[in-house]
Amino acid sequence: MSTSDIKKGPDVVLIGAGIMSATLGVLLKQLQPDWTIEVFERLDVAAAESSDAWNNAGTGHAAFCELNYTPEKNGSVDISKAIKIAESFDLSRQFWAYLVQQRILDNPQSFIRSIPHMSFVWGDDNVSYLKKRHDALTKSHLFEGMEYSEDNTKLSEWMPVVMEGRTGDQKLAATRMETGTDVNFGALTRSMFNYLKKQDGVSMYFNHEVRDIDREDDGTWDLKVKDMATGEKRIVNTKFVFIGAGGGSLPLLLKSDIPEGKGFGGFPVSGQWLKCTNPDIIEKHNAKVYGKASVGAPPMSVPHLDTRVINGQKALLFGPYAGFSTKFLKNGSYLDLFRSVKVSNIRPMMAAGYNNIPLTKYLINQVRQSPEDRLEALREFMPNAKMEDWELEIAGQRVQVIKKDEEEGGVLEFGTEVVSAADGSIAALLGASPGASTAVAIMLGLVERCFKKEAAGWKVRLQQMIPSYGKSLASEAELCRDMRKWSSDVLGIK
Repeated sequence: MSTSDIKKGPDVVLIGAGIMSATLGVLLKQLQPDWTIEVFERLDVAAAESSDAWNNAGTGHAAFCELNYTPEKNGSVDISKAIKIAESFDLSRQFWAYLVQQRILDNPQSFIRSIPHMSFVWGDDNVSYLKKRHDALTKSHLFEGMEYSEDNTKLSEWMPVVMEGRTGDQKLAATRMETGTDVNFGALTRSMFNYLKKQDGVSMYFNHEVRDIDREDDGTWDLKVKDMATGEKRIVNTKFVFIGAGGGSLPLLLKSDIPEGKGFGGFPVSGQWLKCTNPDIIEKHNAKVYGKASVGAPPMSVPHLDTRVINGQKALLFGPYAGFSTKFLKNGSYLDLFRSVKVSNIRPMMAAGYNNIPLTKYLINQVRQSPEDRLEALREFMPNAKMEDWELEIAGQRVQVIKKDEEEGGVLEFGTEVVSAADGSIAALLGASPGASTAVAIMLGLVERCFKKEAAGWKVRLQQMIPSYGKSLASEAELCRDMRKWSSDVLGIK
């Protein structure tokens, strides 16, 4: 099959139809309505990988309950990352509220609902840590209203299925933020793309895979695209490329051959959930309850008993159980990891692998878990849990960032990172949690970095979409309270 003639194409190409591309696409179309945008997705629907509710995304990360964002160091709790994430999630809420007011998103209840966020621990040391965490967080207005309790009666009111069957001889503690949310990022992503595809100058191509990326002498980019249904190949030329393909971003970044991408590698982590099938238990639990990760576990494997609303139905998940796979995408190839090894990143990847042997062993042990092993982990949260009330659900793939490091050769990082060319003509998003919840903050940073000439002229428009843009919610208490009240009223949440 021959490659068709080069198509002089759009101003912007978005690779991957997930929450990141959807957010950037809507932002750019609001900022520059005359720009043309093309979206390429290798699957047949939007948000089918990590943005899908059954795969990974869904918590509405605001650092209210996730203990891995508040590590204990030298006897005190570091809340700096929690502050940053809470502030970022507020920016997302503001942007979504703006989209609802503009009728770009029709029904906020289709993607966001109020669900209390709780942290739950047991044992003297963990209870001591949680108390210190609560004391540290509540000094910031971002965590106003966070409750703390060691009283079993109160804990039973907050999370009855967690407390049922406990003998009372174990020291327990929990915190609770009633203003937490559940976000269905799959539904949100599809709603934003439904808006985009109705706009002039926007085209979406499903079952289309970007196979290669080459830079032209004039600074534009040629993308080799294959229609997976027909086999037809063509070249699309564009001024700006965003690679928001989840686990598929790293291979494409490496193919772009930009200097800024040299040395980056990826470490894939798979996951599984236990999904509750008993309607009575599902109805009885109404919270996202997070615990502490096991020693050696990756941060995204923090165990939680998680109420979600998926396709209008209340669901209850426990997990995720981590695992290891060489795939970079749930619908990827087992050769993905091996194909990602290049001369530029082999040393960082080998160094990171050597430095994280305990993590690799942990993931392999997770893969080898029996149903009884998984039930035992669940019973730490639900002592009365029964095997017949739960079934296994396969979650999505995440690819953690490996970066070159002068001292260690290579380091494994748990987070998200935007890698962009010096001229801003191409950018890729690597990594995972808390990605989806902080998508707006991440894309604002990308806009400022990649569109420096236009950004100054966009400032007023950005402030209309995100009223606190350019200000610090962490520093300005009244602004934070005003923005939360406004976005809560618009979105119909507490």
